[in-house]
Amino acid sequence: MGHLSRRAFTLAALSTLATAQGAAAAAGHRPRAAAEMRGVWLATVSNRDWPSRPGLTADAQRAELVAHLDRAARDRLNTVIFQVRPTADALWPSPYEPWSEYLTGTQGRSPGWDPLGTAVREAHRRGLELHAWFNPYRIANHTDLSRLAASHPVRRHPDWAVPYGGKLYYNPGLPEVRAFVQRAMLDAVARYPVDAVHFDDYFYPYPVAGQTFGDDDAYDRYGGGFSSRAAWRRDNIDRLVKEMAAGIRKVRPGTRFGISPFGVWRNASTDPRGSDTRAGVQTYDDLHADTRTWVRSHWIDYIVPQLYWNIGFAAADYAKLVDWWAGVAKGTKTRLYIGEALYRAGAAGQPPAWQDPAELSRHLTLAAGYPQVRGHVFFAAADVAADPIGAMSRVITDHYGRSAKPPR
Repeated sequence: MGHLSRRAFTLAALSTLATAQGAAAAAGHRPRAAAEMRGVWLATVSNRDWPSRPGLTADAQRAELVAHLDRAARDRLNTVIFQVRPTADALWPSPYEPWSEYLTGTQGRSPGWDPLGTAVREAHRRGLELHAWFNPYRIANHTDLSRLAASHPVRRHPDWAVPYGGKLYYNPGLPEVRAFVQRAMLDAVARYPVDAVHFDDYFYPYPVAGQTFGDDDAYDRYGGGFSSRAAWRRDNIDRLVKEMAAGIRKVRPGTRFGISPFGVWRNASTDPRGSDTRAGVQTYDDLHADTRTWVRSHWIDYIVPQLYWNIGFAAADYAKLVDWWAGVAKGTKTRLYIGEALYRAGAAGQPPAWQDPAELSRHLTLAAGYPQVRGHVFFAAADVAADPIGAMSRVITDHYGRSAKPPR
């Protein structure tokens, strides 16, 4: 179907589904929920969601973490995606990387307890899945190597790091870096019965105007067989994804692997296979992440594109992107979940659609018209807790009347 006819169909489906939901509510019952992803990201970088600030006691940190898990269970969510390696550090006793500064305020200082181990145990106790969320290549939100813990691998291997845009990144073009970050992440998989490994949207960094990512030496050494630097960079990320998938299968069979990329692979004006969008960033070209291939080739078990725009947004319409991603996932074994921008609901400076408490609920209603969409993940835990305009409460009332198991 073309976009106009598809949109007309979608509007009709919304009306039909809303009528059915209303009838069920009037009858005093709801249809039994099928298995679906109902997830929330729990971000630790810069103390975004947890801990509320660095330096809390172990008991206070633990209490805050358990409160997030309790809320997820109470809201009939079923999955918590817990950020355990925010900046080349660790929220477990890793032999490879230092304790995260977001726990104690000092990188490398033990918090006196095991956050990841506790999170897995307490999530499972509440019937929640726990997905361990790793950022593969971000080292620090600054460029000063002397601020890193003395034990930090980059202090021993400064040639692994690339300063860019005021931050430090591991160089994805170095095979020894790719091998190291996998060892560091797989250590957590080996230690704990996590239900999945999760990557976010950061591969090569988002472009910064007027700056160049300094990987000339690595490209000179390893890029000779490629048609362009961009093709070589994409191959580096493809290798990370395929090798990590193989590593997970070896270390803990049955553990899934999911990735949550920026929501636009390529605009149709760049590639006829792309989406009807005019996004300023395209993951294929700018982050060198060929997310479409990962899905079509089933290199990953699930994908959660971050569709952080409202229905009807001109440059990147949520409705058009759900349609595009459903088409990409159709006929594959890769599960499709949609990343939802709960953090925008009621936020200052956001367009009128995001001031409407019903906008997110409409997202779920629209997506329900696509059998490929198997659930949603909300960014992020602090916003689930605060729920300033009741957008999350509306989602729960409209869509999560009964508990549901996550897809397997």
